[in-house]
Amino acid sequence: MTLLQVEGASKRFGSLVAIDDVSLTIEPGELRAIIGPNGAGKTTFFNLVSGLFAPTAGSIRFEGRDIAALAPDERVRRGMSRTFQITEVFPELSVADNIRVAVEVASGYRLRPWLGAEARAAVAARVAELLSLGGLADKSHMRAGALSHGDQRAAEIMMSLALRPRLLMLDEPTAGMGDQETYDIARLIRRLHRREGLTIMLIEHDMRVVFNLADRIMVLAEGRVLAEGAPQEIADSEKVQAAYLGKAAA
Repeated sequence: MTLLQVEGASKRFGSLVAIDDVSLTIEPGELRAIIGPNGAGKTTFFNLVSGLFAPTAGSIRFEGRDIAALAPDERVRRGMSRTFQITEVFPELSVADNIRVAVEVASGYRLRPWLGAEARAAVAARVAELLSLGGLADKSHMRAGALSHGDQRAAEIMMSLALRPRLLMLDEPTAGMGDQETYDIARLIRRLHRREGLTIMLIEHDMRVVFNLADRIMVLAEGRVLAEGAPQEIADSEKVQAAYLGKAAA
């Protein structure tokens, strides 16, 4: 079954058309990248899919069910999770406690003042699993606010994974990073996609990351789909080169 199907989605803010008749289909296990120049509508599109904005027109279906009217938390419960351009962690808590909070919420323990021994053990095991997956096991005791930007992003991604999403949405996961941090986060995303089989949709400005990770790429320009296809098709597209990659079309 198709995981995500967006058909004819549009979003208007008064006279401004931010998203104009955008359609997209994502299959389970796919890694889809969304690229485009600043102001192209990438984050607005993410906000439509994740429920922060309601579409002005069009439909959004997740695992065959219409979710266009669902609130963001309801979409999370159905299996969607996302990160934002600005990394969001609890800076005064340790890395392990950041992830523990997410695991307890995902396990339904948010309002419990105490946990039984079995529940504590299950939470601890899941926290250890996510720390290892994110390459953070040796930094678990550190205050999250003291981590490098790249490690904070890795911790945030692991917090999103605590929800056991079927679709993980990453908004500019390497923004503001140097080459080594970018490499480390790209390697983490590849590991989540290939080893864990996670379906991922990401917005990314670094074309090295996009062309090395994505199965398919959708290019937005002025709120509309300019092109869509495999990485090589996008790299070879003259209209993409002219509008986005900064090369004049032949």
